[in-house]
Amino acid sequence: MIYTAHYTSPLGGITLASDGIALTGLYFDGETGCPPCDAAHKKDLPVFGEVVKWLDLYFAGKEPDFMPTLNPTGTSFQMSVWAILRAIPFGETTTYGAIAKQLEKDTGRRMSAQAVGGAVGRNPISILIPCHRVIGANGSLTGYAGGLDKKEYLLELEGII
Repeated sequence: MIYTAHYTSPLGGITLASDGIALTGLYFDGETGCPPCDAAHKKDLPVFGEVVKWLDLYFAGKEPDFMPTLNPTGTSFQMSVWAILRAIPFGETTTYGAIAKQLEKDTGRRMSAQAVGGAVGRNPISILIPCHRVIGANGSLTGYAGGLDKKEYLLELEGII
């Protein structure tokens, strides 16, 4: 069963999704891929309280010193990319190409920046799995499911731009 809760951020509404134990999704209102609107609502799940605390700290410009339990669902390739995203430090960025090179080094298999971009774009837990910290090779702000204005805001919040 999917449970959802709503969070009001400086960027607008955010829907949180959970399997009852861990966070499985974080979506900006209007973003595609959000859980079904008829999902069960249960706002008092402990994980939602942890995520709200994390987001409150984050949107106050602070780096949270804890991480709620996350359980994103994806292919093994996507999970590998998302693991790398989780390792990008607060206030830093990387590129799609750098992630591809890291995956190639780890697996011995050639990877393309485009394939990495596809996996980054399918990240179901925005902000906590910080896909906003991935930029183009030339430093450009490339796609973000919530919109480039939100990506820019998050990077400014972290003091990156």
